[in-house]
Amino acid sequence: MRQLQRFFRSPRTVCVAAEGHLLAAEEPGSIRPEWKPWRFDALPIVLDTIPVGYGANRSGQSHEPKIAAIRQALQGVERVIIATDPGREGSMIAWEVLEHLGWRGRVDRLKLGALDDVSIRRAFAALAKEPGSGERDYAAYLEALCRQYEDYHLGLNGTRAISLRLRPSTFCEPWRFGGVQTPTLAILADLEQRIRAFVPQDFFKVALSLRTQSGAALTLWHAPNERIHDAAVAETIRAAAADWSGPLAVEQKDVRRAPPRLFSKDTLARRCAKRFGWDPQHTASLAQELYDQGYLSYPRTESEYLPEGQAADAPAITAAVTAVLTELRPVGPAGTPLIRRGTRGHYVKDPGEHHAIVPLRKVPDRSRLSADQFRLWELVAKAYLAAHLPDGIDARTHVSAEVATPLGPKRFAITGSVVRVPGWRAIYGSEITAEVEVVPGKSKREEDATAGRLPAVVNGEVASATAVEVATAVTEPPRRITRGELPVVMGRLVDQVEDPAVRKALENPVNPNEPKGLGTAATRDTILPKLLKSQYIALHTGKDPAIEVTEVGLAFITAVKRVFPAYGDPVGRAVFEAELAEIGRAPTQAEARARAELFRQRTRARVSELVSAISNSPAISLDPAVMPPTRSGGRPPTPAMVAFAVSLAARKGLTLPRGCKSNSSICRAFLDTHAAARTAQPEAAQRSGEERAPTPAMLRYAHDVAQQRGIPCPPEAEASFAGCRTFLDAHACASNPKRRSEPARSARKSRQGEPRVRGQRSVSATPTRKVRPRP
Repeated sequence: MRQLQRFFRSPRTVCVAAEGHLLAAEEPGSIRPEWKPWRFDALPIVLDTIPVGYGANRSGQSHEPKIAAIRQALQGVERVIIATDPGREGSMIAWEVLEHLGWRGRVDRLKLGALDDVSIRRAFAALAKEPGSGERDYAAYLEALCRQYEDYHLGLNGTRAISLRLRPSTFCEPWRFGGVQTPTLAILADLEQRIRAFVPQDFFKVALSLRTQSGAALTLWHAPNERIHDAAVAETIRAAAADWSGPLAVEQKDVRRAPPRLFSKDTLARRCAKRFGWDPQHTASLAQELYDQGYLSYPRTESEYLPEGQAADAPAITAAVTAVLTELRPVGPAGTPLIRRGTRGHYVKDPGEHHAIVPLRKVPDRSRLSADQFRLWELVAKAYLAAHLPDGIDARTHVSAEVATPLGPKRFAITGSVVRVPGWRAIYGSEITAEVEVVPGKSKREEDATAGRLPAVVNGEVASATAVEVATAVTEPPRRITRGELPVVMGRLVDQVEDPAVRKALENPVNPNEPKGLGTAATRDTILPKLLKSQYIALHTGKDPAIEVTEVGLAFITAVKRVFPAYGDPVGRAVFEAELAEIGRAPTQAEARARAELFRQRTRARVSELVSAISNSPAISLDPAVMPPTRSGGRPPTPAMVAFAVSLAARKGLTLPRGCKSNSSICRAFLDTHAAARTAQPEAAQRSGEERAPTPAMLRYAHDVAQQRGIPCPPEAEASFAGCRTFLDAHACASNPKRRSEPARSARKSRQGEPRVRGQRSVSATPTRKVRPRP
């Protein structure tokens, strides 16, 4: 708003900011009281439209005054120009307020790809040529609204239904379900299972050391595409090569290396994770701050290309960037920057809804940015400079020899490469060696034997073997996807599949440069925190930690695939989201509304089918030993709990789960699982002399009483039903019956239907003596 206000001098123009989503979806319990408790018989909960109310900021202050200010500003207005961030989310921020306030006047859409003066003027010029911009933007709003509609219903119904029916009884956290996060977990779980099932195998390479007639020494390697797993085969090749001599084939050529693509939101997050160890959300936050200050273009983009119309901006931007990065002036573009067009370059006719992230004419003062802000700006600026510099040229030498063996001729080779012309790589210097990217989730590809500079060898020069050795190597499992790579994997599912038919299904005919994927660029970095919160995954250590799926996550995705396979299919979800995107491409408001209504009907049907499928499915069984600790369960168990668990394991011939003596949640899960069966037969337990465990309600009440009295809860109260009852009889406060009645009723309710031991008193019986509370 502050950037745009500079362009308006007329008092008839009012600028007002929405400051994010001012309206929030209502919680189910506030719509109908019977929807607040989690009860399976209340599902599915479906609404034609989601009611909204005033949201609140992080301090808890209501956004109602801001809505009132916008209502006041709309009075007497002839035309509204939406100038929020370009894209579905920005459109929704504005339209949801206009719809809530009942605005029915003219609406136009200003699409700001950046907030510098040139970009703002260019956006207004484009607006003047698009009389129907508001109507088309309404379609983008409905697409975002439909995404919210589906997220709301799937998260609400799926999470409740799965938690109530399928979740193991020993797991306390809800089993959270979502249309994007669940298929994303399926990708990680499939990779996790392949890693766990992987069996390493030895394979063999043969190294042939040579000396040429000119006295040069080098080593060639026999490393065929089909690895040698038979030691006898490797030995046969070694023996045949031991006496080899003959001519060498030498091929020398120059290889051009073009600069890498520009950054999208996801690839920028990946680079920052590997280079700086940043969480993708931290990178996104920094990029947004730099965009707001007018130093970077719009950051929530899926494109890695620029529109051809911006090629004329390159001289001014490169000059502005090198004025800040003065150390790059000697290697930066001199004169006219090099413009590469087409998908092999950086400029295309249609880069998509938003172009790649690039620096602008407005450049920062180092002293006015935080260290991380400047590091991010510098990374983007260097990528832009590199994109406008000449190709690098490497002098590559390939040396090979053919050795006759009983198994047929075998080829030994090595490749050497040296930089002849650095080109764009001069921007990075030694950094460029760390910029090699690999496909996330794939096994490391077996590279050809390489070296730096090889000795001078001419084609046809004779050489003789001086030594031949067999080297043993081990196959490696697929690489785990890292925190920084996950958004890239979600956006480029096509890189994760091998089936040609599936790859074709993931192509995007609307924009071939952006294949179908999961979620949107604006939201992909929010998925990993949700999976972590649900304890479906865990992060390893390191700068860019790898993601490991927990036993809980594997159990959850197994249950989903068993009950409703469509929600565990990432490719199917990507195709589904591409169909959802068609709402945003509707040419008119009427067509957009019709497509949106069909989508909402489809969503309601899918939710009903999901709940119905879950209702007939049994719960998942999961060993308490593999349960991750809950957020409140990291503390150690009490000595009484440990003693009870040890005695219980000894009597039943059980093995204590790992962590039972150090983590209270694991210990409690073990006791709940194996002590519960004994409470159903109290008389038999009494005859055998076994102690009955107190119920959870009794324990909660005992801890409450102990805290109220300022006394410790004795071990026997935590380990024994009788001990807990004695403690409560002695210390429960009779002077405050209201205080006592709720826990007591809870304890009685928890024992309804249980046979009572003869002579047993109710937990809520009047205590034998009164104890004055300590101050």
